[in-house]
Amino acid sequence: MYRFCAESDLQAFENFVKNNGGIYLQSVKWADVKKDWSHRFYSGFDGDNTRVLSALILERTLPAVGKIWYCPAGAVCDYDNAALISDFSKFMLSEMKKGGAAALFFDPAVELRINGEKQDRGVKVHNSLLRAGFMLNEDASKCLYKAPVQLMLPLKNAEGEIVSPEKLLKSFEKGVRYSVRIGENRGLTEKIFTEEDVKNDPEILSAFAAVMRDTSDRNDFTERDSGYIEHLLTVFGADEMDIMLIYYDKNKDKALEESRIKKKAELLSRLENAPEKKIRGIKEEIESIDKQTEHFNERIKETENEGDVIAVAGGLTVHYNGMSSCLFGGARNILRNNLRASHYFNFRRICRSIELKNYCHDLGYVLLKPTSADTDGTLGECVPREDFEGINAFKKSFGANYTEYIGEYILVADKIRFFAYNKLFGYAKKAQHVVNKIVKKTR
Repeated sequence: MYRFCAESDLQAFENFVKNNGGIYLQSVKWADVKKDWSHRFYSGFDGDNTRVLSALILERTLPAVGKIWYCPAGAVCDYDNAALISDFSKFMLSEMKKGGAAALFFDPAVELRINGEKQDRGVKVHNSLLRAGFMLNEDASKCLYKAPVQLMLPLKNAEGEIVSPEKLLKSFEKGVRYSVRIGENRGLTEKIFTEEDVKNDPEILSAFAAVMRDTSDRNDFTERDSGYIEHLLTVFGADEMDIMLIYYDKNKDKALEESRIKKKAELLSRLENAPEKKIRGIKEEIESIDKQTEHFNERIKETENEGDVIAVAGGLTVHYNGMSSCLFGGARNILRNNLRASHYFNFRRICRSIELKNYCHDLGYVLLKPTSADTDGTLGECVPREDFEGINAFKKSFGANYTEYIGEYILVADKIRFFAYNKLFGYAKKAQHVVNKIVKKTR
């Protein structure tokens, strides 16, 4: 009913991805990013020779296992079409045997739960994949590439209109709203940089690296080197990727403090002759200014050995096909508690997504505790790992939906080599974790 073939027309492939709701992980550009993997492109056609499927396949060779294939975010296709999924599965088994691959790992971007509510479509797609010969990896903590949970923030209302930043801000948790609103009053300012900016000014990547280094040390992951970041920027270009940095401007903060001191002097003068009913309000304003001055003095003391402008937060974002996805982001340790720059940064990052008229802002993933199958055979409830509980709560505080996808499915072409993969996978992950810790201690 359907035919599939290796694709040589990469522009047609990319057009199909974009015209059918694909994400950056399914694009031709992602193949260029993953330089350590070989890649293949496949397309599917119906009986009228209409293109109905695209699949980027990344290939890697593992010791004792041989080749494995990975289809990031699954194929771009109509997952409600069970016949298409079945025919694609048969074709891929044939291709894997020809190419000597042990298994295909497949993690479709199909929702299973949103904020804990089961999605009927996710269950149906799960059953279609099983009937097509895929098996579910029941433990989402041991996925090949990424955990099947993202924090997704819709940027359009029920009528399909882009939500204003002001309205969106009102939906955030109280503490986040406060941190965002006082950010500029504490000397914070944002700058957005693209590929050309980074080429012209190496200090941008140095500042970004400092942000990510502090963040990785706090959260126990290994940050990507500057070469990888430069490569990402080059592949996606200025229209689809940028770095945002939030700076603490000491001189701006000092100017704001001078304005507050003048305001306090005016209030003290008014207080002398103020009517009784106004006294309390004036005193509260003075107390507020005194508190702000206290925080200001703490900032100046903490940064007395630093320059006048300090990058305190930032991140790398890809804007692809109507979705902004946060690839990397974090905050410096310096002034972290005083400024709460992470809140201000993430709000400005969301504002950037709205400015680009994107329909969704993806705040990124969380790593998970081990899972098992649900009673209906689908992936069980995904719970953040202990060290990601704070990160998860932080992302949810911006109103993001905790989105659990259907998970990782595996199509096995060689059972013996796939068995070897299963045995080695846990050891490899533990070994990598140990190496990461050693790298941090010796850095």
